[in-house]
Amino acid sequence: MPSEKVLAQKKAAVAELSEKMGRAVSGVLVKYQGITVEDDTKMRAKLRGAGVEYAVVKNSLIGRAADIAGFGELKGLLEGMNAIAISYDDPVAPAKILKEYEEKVESFELRGGFLDGAVVDLATVKALADIPPKEVLISRMLGSLQGPLSGLAVALQAVIDKSGEEVPAAAEETAPGEEAAAAPAEPAAEDPAQA
Repeated sequence: MPSEKVLAQKKAAVAELSEKMGRAVSGVLVKYQGITVEDDTKMRAKLRGAGVEYAVVKNSLIGRAADIAGFGELKGLLEGMNAIAISYDDPVAPAKILKEYEEKVESFELRGGFLDGAVVDLATVKALADIPPKEVLISRMLGSLQGPLSGLAVALQAVIDKSGEEVPAAAEETAPGEEAAAAPAEPAAEDPAQA
């Protein structure tokens, strides 16, 4: 039977993990097996760079923490050796990075996860991983906003150009009258009263 000290450490670990899971925007559970030390080091660095916490945790501790956090359905995915990646800011980052390594390492596989307070299946985790990066989404949105605006600018410029063509034609029509006004007038007959 474990000592009181060991039990206290496990309770503290479960409490900490459940608190992290509760305040995270997303998390991904992955079968942690068959990855080389080199790939693991690169993957962990990439996860840290994206602000994702990643740890290999005993299934019993993940299961208890999942129950406390309200993600009890995750316990059905806990077979073999597992790791959990938790993100507090970017809901896509853990899925995207871990999917990249799942494609490299045959025995390393995504299992499922949670997103915005609900447990999600493997298909949803993979769909998250396929979402383009935030910068690409922003540029696409700006491009879609810019399209109608540039179309409006082109239409307005066409109206200006067209109205600019009509002005010279109107100027030509008034030109003969202006020439007549500009020609010297014939001397008017003198008024006999002024003489």
